Amino acid sequence: MNWSLSNYRKNNFALHGWIGLCLIMVAWPLNWLLPGLRTLFLFFPLWLGYILIVDALTLQRKGTSLLTRSGWRYLGLFLVSAPAWWLFEVLNVRVQNWLYIGSEHLTSFQFGLTATINFSTVIPAIFGTAELISTTQLIQNMKPGLVIRPDRRTTLIFFAAGWGMLALLLFWPTYFFPFMWLSVYFILEPINIWLGNRHLAEGTQGGNWRMVISLWLGALLTGLFWEMWNYYAYPKWVYTVPGVGFLHVFEMPLLGYGGYLPFALEIYALYHLVVGLVGKKNWDYVTPLDRK
Repeated sequence: MNWSLSNYRKNNFALHGWIGLCLIMVAWPLNWLLPGLRTLFLFFPLWLGYILIVDALTLQRKGTSLLTRSGWRYLGLFLVSAPAWWLFEVLNVRVQNWLYIGSEHLTSFQFGLTATINFSTVIPAIFGTAELISTTQLIQNMKPGLVIRPDRRTTLIFFAAGWGMLALLLFWPTYFFPFMWLSVYFILEPINIWLGNRHLAEGTQGGNWRMVISLWLGALLTGLFWEMWNYYAYPKWVYTVPGVGFLHVFEMPLLGYGGYLPFALEIYALYHLVVGLVGKKNWDYVTPLDRK
C-alpha cells in the first residue's frame, strides 16, 4: 500500500497541480488585459496557481512536498509570509527603492488589506521553488564546499555585522541600500542559533551548501516570474534604485536580481525565528534527508 502510494505520487501530476494550472490560465491573461485595478484581485490567485504547480512538480519528482507533508505547516508559510514582507516595506519607507503605481487610487486600509493578502504568497513561492530545485542533479551532486560553523566567534561577527549594516542602511540609504538584503539575515541567523531554532549553518558546518544554493536559485526563479507578471500589471511596482537603473529585465534593473539571493536567506531566517518563538523549533520546509 505505502509503496504503491509513493510510486503513484512520483509518476503522476497531483490534482492540486492541475488546479494551479487552471488558476494561472485564467488569472494571467486577465491580469494583463483587464482595465482598472485588476491586479488587486488577481495577484493572489495567479501566485497561488504558481505555488500549487511547483508543489505538484516537487511531489511528482520526490514523492513528498510542502503541502503533502503537513497542511498546517503549509498554511503557516502563508501566515508568516505577509508580516515578513511588511518588514521590508517598512525599511523601504527609508530607502525608497520601489513604489507602487496605482496605489494612489486606494485608501490606506484598502492597500494594506490587499497587499497583506498578496504578500502572503512570498515565502510559499520561494520555499516551494527551492525544494523543487533541490531535487535536480545539480543540487544532488554538489560536492562539499566552504565550512562555516555556528561557533561563538562566527555568530558574534555575524550579529555585529548585521547591526552595522542596518545602521548604515538607515543613516545613508543612498549609498548602503543593498544592506536591506543582507542585514536582516546577519542579525537573525545568530539569534536562531542561540535560540536553538533551525538555521543554515546546520548544513554549512559540514560544508553542505545544497540548501543555500537551492534557496538562491529558488528565489531567482521566483523573482523572474514576479517581475514578468508585474510588467503589465496594475497596480504594479517600479524601482528607483540609485546607480543601477540600467539594463532592465522587465521593471527590475539586471543588477537588482542579485538581491534575491540574500533575500532568500533572510526569509528563511525570519520564518524559523517566528516558528521557533511559537514552539515549533523542528519545523522546516525541507525533509530531513535534504539536510544531510
